[in-house]
Amino acid sequence: MAYDEGIAHRISEVFSSRTDVIEKKMFGGIAFMISGHMCCGVVDELLMVRVGPEQYIKALKRPHAREMNFTGKPMKGFVYVDQEGFDSDQDLESWIEMGENFVSTLPPKA
Repeated sequence: MAYDEGIAHRISEVFSSRTDVIEKKMFGGIAFMISGHMCCGVVDELLMVRVGPEQYIKALKRPHAREMNFTGKPMKGFVYVDQEGFDSDQDLESWIEMGENFVSTLPPKA
């Protein structure tokens, strides 16, 4: 499965001032990892964001967001966002910030 490299580039630009972000191919796309935890990524033309369990319902209420059901079962704490939901840089940054906020609560992986 391919992923939209333009979207991946936009995400890289948002993270350009951070030195702790690693890009890793997974889920048939690309993920952006912070301290070993997936924050967000791209699958096909979808943005995937790890919002965590407490922000999950709030995230699903945002326009163009839906549950991430990569395996056929919803992955709680993760959402897919259609392109219309992150067309603007401000919307993309807002989604990424939601992911950053959640992974910042997790202990770093060794």
